[in-house]
Amino acid sequence: MKIVKISMLLVAVMAVIFGLSGTSFAFHSGGVAECMGCHNIHDAKSTSSLLNNTDTTSTCAGGGTSCHGEQSAGSYHILTTAASMPSGSAPLNKTPGGDFGWLLKTYTWIPRGTTAETEEGHTHGHNVVAADIPGFVVDPVNNATPPGGGSMDPNQLSCNSCHDQHGQLRRLSTGAIAMTGAPIIGSGSYTNSTAPAAGQAVGIYRLLRGPGSEAGDGGTTFTATFNAVVASTYNRAEDTAGTAMAFGAGVSDWCATCHPDMLSATSAKHTHPTNQGFSTTVADNYNAYIGSGLTGNPAFDTLAPYANDNITDLAVLKADANNAARDASTTSRVMCLSCHRAHASGFGFMTRSNMLGNEFIAVESLFPGTDAAGIASQAKYAQGRTVAETKAAYNRSTAATWPYASYQRSLCNKCHAKD
Repeated sequence: MKIVKISMLLVAVMAVIFGLSGTSFAFHSGGVAECMGCHNIHDAKSTSSLLNNTDTTSTCAGGGTSCHGEQSAGSYHILTTAASMPSGSAPLNKTPGGDFGWLLKTYTWIPRGTTAETEEGHTHGHNVVAADIPGFVVDPVNNATPPGGGSMDPNQLSCNSCHDQHGQLRRLSTGAIAMTGAPIIGSGSYTNSTAPAAGQAVGIYRLLRGPGSEAGDGGTTFTATFNAVVASTYNRAEDTAGTAMAFGAGVSDWCATCHPDMLSATSAKHTHPTNQGFSTTVADNYNAYIGSGLTGNPAFDTLAPYANDNITDLAVLKADANNAARDASTTSRVMCLSCHRAHASGFGFMTRSNMLGNEFIAVESLFPGTDAAGIASQAKYAQGRTVAETKAAYNRSTAATWPYASYQRSLCNKCHAKD
Protein backbone atom coordinates (compact mmCIF):
# COMPACT_ATOMS: atom_id res chain seq x y z
CA MET A 1 0.00 0.00 0.00
CA LYS A 2 2.96 2.33 0.54
CA ILE A 3 3.73 2.11 -3.18
CA VAL A 4 0.17 3.14 -4.08
CA LYS A 5 0.21 6.09 -1.68
CA ILE A 6 3.64 7.27 -2.84
CA SER A 7 2.46 7.06 -6.47
CA MET A 8 -0.59 9.19 -5.66
CA LEU A 9 1.64 11.78 -3.95
CA LEU A 10 3.92 11.96 -6.98
CA VAL A 11 0.89 12.41 -9.28
CA ALA A 12 -0.40 15.26 -7.10
CA VAL A 13 3.02 16.97 -7.10
CA MET A 14 3.29 16.63 -10.87
CA ALA A 15 -0.20 18.11 -11.29
CA VAL A 16 0.75 21.17 -9.28
CA ILE A 17 4.15 21.67 -10.90
CA PHE A 18 3.08 21.19 -14.49
CA GLY A 19 -0.51 22.42 -14.20
CA LEU A 20 0.58 25.86 -13.05
CA SER A 21 3.11 26.17 -15.87
CA GLY A 22 0.49 26.61 -18.59
CA THR A 23 2.22 24.00 -20.78
CA SER A 24 0.64 21.00 -22.45
CA PHE A 25 2.14 18.75 -19.76
CA ALA A 26 -0.63 19.37 -17.22
CA PHE A 27 -2.22 16.46 -15.39
CA HIS A 28 -4.81 15.71 -18.08
CA SER A 29 -2.62 16.78 -21.05
CA GLY A 30 -5.72 17.14 -23.20
CA GLY A 31 -6.95 13.65 -22.50
CA VAL A 32 -6.97 10.80 -19.99
CA ALA A 33 -4.77 11.43 -16.96
CA GLU A 34 -2.74 9.11 -14.72
CA CYS A 35 -5.24 6.50 -13.53
CA MET A 36 -4.07 6.53 -9.91
CA GLY A 37 -4.58 10.27 -9.66
CA CYS A 38 -8.34 9.66 -9.41
CA HIS A 39 -8.69 5.95 -8.65
CA ASN A 40 -7.43 3.66 -5.92
CA ILE A 41 -7.59 -0.03 -6.68
CA HIS A 42 -7.59 -1.15 -3.04
CA ASP A 43 -8.62 1.69 -0.70
CA ALA A 44 -11.21 3.50 -2.82
CA LYS A 45 -14.04 5.42 -1.17
CA SER A 46 -16.34 4.75 -4.12
CA THR A 47 -16.85 1.04 -4.66
CA SER A 48 -18.51 1.43 -8.06
CA SER A 49 -15.76 3.42 -9.75
CA LEU A 50 -12.86 2.94 -7.30
CA LEU A 51 -12.60 6.70 -6.81
CA ASN A 52 -10.37 8.37 -4.26
CA ASN A 53 -13.40 10.20 -2.86
CA THR A 54 -17.07 9.36 -2.49
CA ASP A 55 -18.25 10.67 -5.87
CA THR A 56 -17.04 12.33 -9.05
CA THR A 57 -17.18 16.00 -7.99
CA SER A 58 -15.66 15.19 -4.60
CA THR A 59 -12.79 13.49 -6.43
CA CYS A 60 -12.29 16.39 -8.84
CA ALA A 61 -12.72 19.23 -6.37
CA GLY A 62 -12.87 17.86 -2.84
CA GLY A 63 -10.18 17.98 -0.21
CA GLY A 64 -7.04 15.90 0.07
CA THR A 65 -6.36 14.20 -3.26
CA SER A 66 -8.31 16.59 -5.51
CA CYS A 67 -6.91 19.13 -7.96
CA HIS A 68 -9.70 21.55 -8.83
CA GLY A 69 -10.80 22.54 -5.35
CA GLU A 70 -7.46 23.35 -3.74
CA GLN A 71 -7.81 26.49 -1.65
CA SER A 72 -5.63 28.88 -3.60
CA ALA A 73 -6.49 30.99 -6.57
CA GLY A 74 -5.03 30.22 -9.95
CA SER A 75 -4.74 27.81 -12.84
CA TYR A 76 -7.31 25.00 -12.89
CA HIS A 77 -9.01 25.69 -9.52
CA ILE A 78 -12.76 26.21 -9.82
CA LEU A 79 -14.29 25.52 -6.42
CA THR A 80 -13.80 27.46 -3.19
CA THR A 81 -15.19 25.83 -0.05
CA ALA A 82 -17.04 27.55 2.78
CA ALA A 83 -14.01 27.13 5.03
CA SER A 84 -12.02 29.46 2.76
CA MET A 85 -14.75 32.12 2.55
CA PRO A 86 -15.22 33.99 5.83
CA SER A 87 -18.32 36.20 5.96
CA GLY A 88 -18.05 39.05 3.47
CA SER A 89 -15.28 37.44 1.43
CA ALA A 90 -15.58 36.09 -2.08
CA PRO A 91 -14.63 32.85 -3.84
CA LEU A 92 -10.95 32.80 -4.69
CA ASN A 93 -10.98 32.04 -8.40
CA LYS A 94 -11.58 34.29 -11.40
CA THR A 95 -11.95 31.87 -14.27
CA PRO A 96 -14.17 32.62 -17.30
CA GLY A 97 -16.50 29.83 -16.16
CA GLY A 98 -16.71 31.13 -12.61
CA ASP A 99 -16.13 29.57 -9.19
CA PHE A 100 -18.66 27.07 -7.82
CA GLY A 101 -18.09 28.69 -4.44
CA TRP A 102 -20.72 31.29 -5.37
CA LEU A 103 -23.33 28.58 -4.76
CA LEU A 104 -22.59 28.98 -1.05
CA LYS A 105 -23.29 32.73 -1.02
CA THR A 106 -26.85 33.86 -0.19
CA TYR A 107 -27.61 37.61 -0.02
CA THR A 108 -30.46 39.48 1.67
CA TRP A 109 -31.11 43.23 1.49
CA ILE A 110 -33.88 45.82 1.61
CA PRO A 111 -33.82 47.72 -1.69
CA ARG A 112 -36.53 50.17 -0.64
CA GLY A 113 -39.18 50.40 2.04
CA THR A 114 -39.21 47.53 4.53
CA THR A 115 -39.55 44.46 2.30
CA ALA A 116 -36.41 42.34 2.13
CA GLU A 117 -35.21 40.56 -0.99
CA THR A 118 -33.17 37.37 -0.89
CA GLU A 119 -30.92 35.96 -3.60
CA GLU A 120 -30.37 32.30 -2.77
CA GLY A 121 -26.97 30.78 -3.34
CA HIS A 122 -28.38 27.93 -5.42
CA THR A 123 -29.46 30.47 -8.07
CA HIS A 124 -25.83 31.38 -8.75
CA GLY A 125 -24.95 28.44 -10.94
CA HIS A 126 -24.97 24.76 -11.75
CA ASN A 127 -25.58 22.93 -8.48
CA VAL A 128 -22.98 20.16 -8.63
CA VAL A 129 -23.51 17.47 -6.00
CA ALA A 130 -20.51 16.47 -3.86
CA ALA A 131 -20.97 14.32 -0.79
CA ASP A 132 -17.51 15.16 0.58
CA ILE A 133 -17.76 18.95 0.23
CA PRO A 134 -20.12 20.72 2.67
CA GLY A 135 -22.89 22.72 0.99
CA PHE A 136 -22.72 21.25 -2.49
CA VAL A 137 -26.11 19.60 -2.79
CA VAL A 138 -28.85 19.20 -5.38
CA ASP A 139 -30.71 22.34 -6.51
CA PRO A 140 -33.70 22.62 -4.14
CA VAL A 141 -35.90 24.11 -6.88
CA ASN A 142 -34.76 22.51 -10.15
CA ASN A 143 -34.33 19.04 -8.69
CA ALA A 144 -36.52 17.11 -11.12
CA THR A 145 -35.40 18.54 -14.45
CA PRO A 146 -33.00 21.34 -15.42
CA PRO A 147 -34.36 24.80 -16.27
CA GLY A 148 -35.53 24.56 -19.85
CA GLY A 149 -36.38 20.88 -19.85
CA GLY A 150 -34.00 18.16 -20.86
CA SER A 151 -33.31 14.68 -19.56
CA MET A 152 -30.42 15.47 -17.22
CA ASP A 153 -31.00 14.24 -13.66
CA PRO A 154 -30.07 17.19 -11.35
CA ASN A 155 -29.60 14.77 -8.47
CA GLN A 156 -26.56 13.38 -10.28
CA LEU A 157 -25.12 16.64 -11.63
CA SER A 158 -21.34 16.44 -11.34
CA CYS A 159 -18.18 17.55 -13.09
CA ASN A 160 -18.34 14.62 -15.48
CA SER A 161 -21.91 15.41 -16.50
CA CYS A 162 -20.33 17.95 -18.87
CA HIS A 163 -16.64 16.99 -18.88
CA ASP A 164 -15.31 13.64 -20.04
CA GLN A 165 -13.00 12.56 -17.23
CA HIS A 166 -11.20 10.23 -19.63
CA GLY A 167 -10.95 12.86 -22.38
CA GLN A 168 -11.14 10.57 -25.37
CA LEU A 169 -12.72 13.16 -27.70
CA ARG A 170 -10.04 14.72 -29.87
CA ARG A 171 -9.40 17.19 -32.68
CA LEU A 172 -7.38 15.61 -35.50
CA SER A 173 -4.91 17.47 -37.70
CA THR A 174 -7.61 17.60 -40.40
CA GLY A 175 -9.94 19.43 -38.01
CA ALA A 176 -12.21 16.42 -37.72
CA ILE A 177 -13.54 15.48 -34.27
CA ALA A 178 -13.21 11.83 -33.29
CA MET A 179 -13.23 9.51 -30.28
CA THR A 180 -10.33 7.38 -31.51
CA GLY A 181 -7.45 7.64 -33.92
CA ALA A 182 -4.31 9.75 -33.69
CA PRO A 183 -2.88 10.07 -30.16
CA ILE A 184 -3.60 13.22 -28.17
CA ILE A 185 -0.34 15.18 -27.77
CA GLY A 186 -1.71 17.96 -25.57
CA SER A 187 -4.52 20.33 -24.77
CA GLY A 188 -6.58 22.04 -27.44
CA SER A 189 -7.98 24.56 -24.94
CA TYR A 190 -5.45 27.38 -25.08
CA THR A 191 -4.23 30.17 -27.29
CA ASN A 192 -0.75 28.62 -27.04
CA SER A 193 -1.86 25.03 -27.66
CA THR A 194 0.29 23.26 -30.21
CA ALA A 195 -1.45 22.55 -33.50
CA PRO A 196 -1.56 18.80 -34.19
CA ALA A 197 0.57 17.60 -37.09
CA ALA A 198 -0.42 14.74 -39.35
CA GLY A 199 -0.87 11.64 -37.21
CA GLN A 200 -1.50 13.70 -34.07
CA ALA A 201 -4.49 15.14 -32.22
CA VAL A 202 -5.22 17.59 -29.42
CA GLY A 203 -7.94 17.45 -26.82
CA ILE A 204 -11.32 19.13 -27.09
CA TYR A 205 -11.82 22.39 -25.17
CA ARG A 206 -11.83 21.64 -21.44
CA LEU A 207 -12.38 17.90 -22.08
CA LEU A 208 -16.03 18.70 -22.71
CA ARG A 209 -18.29 15.94 -23.92
CA GLY A 210 -19.45 15.87 -27.51
CA PRO A 211 -20.36 13.56 -30.41
CA GLY A 212 -19.47 10.00 -29.55
CA SER A 213 -18.67 10.70 -25.92
CA GLU A 214 -20.72 8.48 -23.64
CA ALA A 215 -23.15 10.02 -21.17
CA GLY A 216 -21.70 11.09 -17.83
CA ASP A 217 -23.40 11.42 -14.46
CA GLY A 218 -27.02 12.37 -15.00
CA GLY A 219 -27.33 10.41 -18.22
CA THR A 220 -27.06 13.14 -20.88
CA THR A 221 -25.40 12.50 -24.26
CA PHE A 222 -24.05 15.51 -26.14
CA THR A 223 -24.27 15.70 -29.91
CA ALA A 224 -22.79 19.18 -30.44
CA THR A 225 -19.11 20.14 -30.29
CA PHE A 226 -18.07 23.09 -28.11
CA ASN A 227 -15.46 25.08 -30.07
CA ALA A 228 -13.47 27.60 -28.01
CA VAL A 229 -10.02 28.58 -26.77
CA VAL A 230 -8.80 30.69 -23.85
CA ALA A 231 -5.48 32.06 -22.65
CA SER A 232 -3.42 29.62 -20.56
CA THR A 233 -3.38 32.30 -17.82
CA TYR A 234 -7.16 32.22 -17.65
CA ASN A 235 -7.59 32.29 -13.87
CA ARG A 236 -6.67 35.91 -13.26
CA ALA A 237 -8.02 39.32 -12.31
CA GLU A 238 -9.14 41.38 -15.30
CA ASP A 239 -8.29 44.78 -13.82
CA THR A 240 -6.55 46.22 -16.88
CA ALA A 241 -7.48 43.84 -19.68
CA GLY A 242 -9.82 40.97 -20.32
CA THR A 243 -8.66 37.36 -20.46
CA ALA A 244 -8.08 36.30 -24.05
CA MET A 245 -10.86 34.02 -25.26
CA ALA A 246 -12.80 33.13 -28.37
CA PHE A 247 -15.97 31.11 -28.86
CA GLY A 248 -16.78 29.36 -32.13
CA ALA A 249 -19.44 27.04 -33.48
CA GLY A 250 -21.71 24.89 -31.37
CA VAL A 251 -21.70 26.65 -28.00
CA SER A 252 -25.45 27.26 -27.60
CA ASP A 253 -26.33 23.95 -29.26
CA TRP A 254 -24.08 22.25 -26.72
CA CYS A 255 -25.82 24.00 -23.78
CA ALA A 256 -29.21 23.11 -25.26
CA THR A 257 -28.43 19.43 -24.72
CA CYS A 258 -29.57 19.93 -21.12
CA HIS A 259 -31.69 23.06 -21.66
CA PRO A 260 -33.50 22.45 -24.98
CA ASP A 261 -36.41 24.83 -24.34
CA MET A 262 -33.97 27.73 -24.06
CA LEU A 263 -33.17 27.24 -27.74
CA SER A 264 -36.68 26.51 -28.95
CA ALA A 265 -38.40 29.46 -30.62
CA THR A 266 -41.79 28.03 -29.65
CA SER A 267 -41.04 27.60 -25.94
CA ALA A 268 -42.18 30.05 -23.25
CA LYS A 269 -38.65 29.74 -21.83
CA HIS A 270 -37.19 31.19 -24.99
CA THR A 271 -37.38 34.88 -24.10
CA HIS A 272 -34.16 36.22 -25.63
CA PRO A 273 -32.82 35.32 -29.09
CA THR A 274 -30.11 32.69 -28.71
CA ASN A 275 -27.77 31.31 -31.33
CA GLN A 276 -28.87 34.16 -33.59
CA GLY A 277 -26.57 36.25 -35.75
CA PHE A 278 -26.03 39.92 -34.92
CA SER A 279 -27.89 42.44 -37.01
CA THR A 280 -25.79 45.24 -38.48
CA THR A 281 -27.15 47.54 -35.78
CA VAL A 282 -26.22 45.19 -32.94
CA ALA A 283 -22.74 44.60 -34.38
CA ASP A 284 -22.18 48.36 -34.70
CA ASN A 285 -23.40 48.89 -31.12
CA TYR A 286 -21.09 46.19 -29.81
CA ASN A 287 -18.08 47.61 -31.61
CA ALA A 288 -18.68 51.21 -30.53
CA TYR A 289 -19.84 50.70 -26.96
CA ILE A 290 -17.14 50.80 -24.29
CA GLY A 291 -19.23 51.95 -21.34
CA SER A 292 -22.06 54.31 -20.41
CA GLY A 293 -21.45 57.50 -22.37
CA LEU A 294 -18.11 56.20 -23.64
CA THR A 295 -17.09 55.21 -27.14
CA GLY A 296 -13.74 54.20 -28.53
CA ASN A 297 -11.91 51.48 -30.37
CA PRO A 298 -13.83 48.22 -30.84
CA ALA A 299 -13.30 45.94 -27.87
CA PHE A 300 -14.30 42.35 -27.18
CA ASP A 301 -15.78 42.33 -23.68
CA THR A 302 -15.35 39.19 -21.57
CA LEU A 303 -18.45 40.18 -19.58
CA ALA A 304 -20.52 40.17 -22.79
CA PRO A 305 -18.78 37.75 -25.17
CA TYR A 306 -20.17 36.51 -28.46
CA ALA A 307 -19.51 33.44 -30.60
CA ASN A 308 -18.62 33.22 -34.26
CA ASP A 309 -20.73 30.26 -35.25
CA ASN A 310 -18.93 29.61 -38.52
CA ILE A 311 -15.59 28.92 -36.80
CA THR A 312 -14.45 25.40 -35.99
CA ASP A 313 -10.78 25.76 -36.91
CA LEU A 314 -8.39 25.83 -33.94
CA ALA A 315 -5.95 28.24 -35.61
CA VAL A 316 -8.72 30.76 -36.36
CA LEU A 317 -10.04 30.55 -32.81
CA LYS A 318 -6.53 31.18 -31.44
CA ALA A 319 -6.08 34.19 -33.72
CA ASP A 320 -9.44 35.62 -32.66
CA ALA A 321 -8.71 35.15 -28.96
CA ASN A 322 -5.41 36.98 -29.31
CA ASN A 323 -7.12 39.97 -30.98
CA ALA A 324 -8.99 41.76 -28.18
CA ALA A 325 -9.89 44.65 -30.50
CA ARG A 326 -11.57 42.45 -33.11
CA ASP A 327 -14.84 43.64 -34.58
CA ALA A 328 -18.14 41.90 -34.08
CA SER A 329 -19.99 41.38 -37.34
CA THR A 330 -23.11 39.78 -38.74
CA THR A 331 -21.34 36.40 -38.44
CA SER A 332 -21.18 36.93 -34.66
CA ARG A 333 -23.88 35.27 -32.59
CA VAL A 334 -25.42 35.82 -29.22
CA MET A 335 -25.01 32.62 -27.24
CA CYS A 336 -25.88 31.27 -23.81
CA LEU A 337 -22.48 32.32 -22.46
CA SER A 338 -22.97 35.89 -23.66
CA CYS A 339 -24.98 36.43 -20.50
CA HIS A 340 -24.18 33.44 -18.27
CA ARG A 341 -21.07 31.85 -16.83
CA ALA A 342 -20.66 28.12 -17.31
CA HIS A 343 -20.02 27.10 -13.69
CA ALA A 344 -21.38 29.80 -11.39
CA SER A 345 -21.30 33.55 -10.92
CA GLY A 346 -21.69 36.14 -8.19
CA PHE A 347 -25.16 37.07 -9.44
CA GLY A 348 -28.55 35.41 -9.64
CA PHE A 349 -29.15 33.03 -12.55
CA MET A 350 -25.38 32.81 -13.03
CA THR A 351 -25.22 35.99 -15.12
CA ARG A 352 -21.83 37.49 -15.94
CA SER A 353 -22.89 40.93 -14.69
CA ASN A 354 -25.66 42.19 -12.44
CA MET A 355 -28.71 42.28 -14.69
CA LEU A 356 -31.38 41.85 -12.03
CA GLY A 357 -32.70 44.68 -9.90
CA ASN A 358 -29.64 46.92 -9.89
CA GLU A 359 -29.34 49.97 -12.07
CA PHE A 360 -25.58 50.37 -11.86
CA ILE A 361 -22.48 48.22 -12.09
CA ALA A 362 -20.35 51.11 -10.86
CA VAL A 363 -21.47 54.04 -8.70
CA GLU A 364 -19.25 57.11 -8.23
CA SER A 365 -16.40 55.09 -9.80
CA LEU A 366 -16.79 52.47 -7.06
CA PHE A 367 -18.05 48.94 -7.00
CA PRO A 368 -21.14 48.85 -4.77
CA GLY A 369 -20.88 47.11 -1.41
CA THR A 370 -22.16 47.28 2.14
CA ASP A 371 -18.73 48.62 3.16
CA ALA A 372 -18.37 51.04 0.22
CA ALA A 373 -18.09 54.78 0.59
CA GLY A 374 -20.93 57.19 -0.21
CA ILE A 375 -24.01 56.09 -2.11
CA ALA A 376 -22.29 52.93 -3.37
CA SER A 377 -23.01 51.50 0.09
CA GLN A 378 -26.77 51.91 -0.27
CA ALA A 379 -28.69 48.66 0.02
CA LYS A 380 -30.27 48.87 -3.43
CA TYR A 381 -26.80 48.99 -5.00
CA ALA A 382 -24.88 46.74 -2.60
CA GLN A 383 -27.56 44.02 -2.58
CA GLY A 384 -26.06 42.45 0.53
CA ARG A 385 -22.57 42.13 -0.94
CA THR A 386 -19.31 43.61 0.29
CA VAL A 387 -17.10 45.49 -2.15
CA ALA A 388 -14.77 42.48 -2.23
CA GLU A 389 -17.63 40.23 -3.32
CA THR A 390 -18.82 42.64 -6.00
CA LYS A 391 -15.32 43.06 -7.40
CA ALA A 392 -14.72 39.32 -7.47
CA ALA A 393 -18.01 38.74 -9.29
CA TYR A 394 -16.62 40.93 -12.08
CA ASN A 395 -13.23 39.17 -11.98
CA ARG A 396 -11.62 42.28 -10.52
CA SER A 397 -9.21 42.60 -7.60
CA THR A 398 -8.92 46.39 -7.32
CA ALA A 399 -11.39 49.27 -7.09
CA ALA A 400 -10.85 50.10 -10.75
CA THR A 401 -13.97 49.95 -12.89
CA TRP A 402 -12.05 49.49 -16.13
CA PRO A 403 -13.16 49.95 -18.82
CA TYR A 404 -16.46 51.36 -17.66
CA ALA A 405 -17.91 54.74 -16.71
CA SER A 406 -18.09 56.21 -13.20
CA TYR A 407 -21.83 55.49 -13.33
CA GLN A 408 -21.95 52.33 -15.40
CA ARG A 409 -25.29 50.78 -16.28
CA SER A 410 -26.13 47.21 -17.25
CA LEU A 411 -23.98 45.55 -19.88
CA CYS A 412 -27.08 44.63 -21.84
CA ASN A 413 -26.16 47.97 -23.39
CA LYS A 414 -23.11 46.43 -25.04
CA CYS A 415 -25.50 45.15 -27.73
CA HIS A 416 -28.57 47.33 -27.22
CA ALA A 417 -27.04 50.74 -26.37
CA LYS A 418 -30.08 52.13 -24.52
CA ASP A 419 -28.18 54.19 -21.93
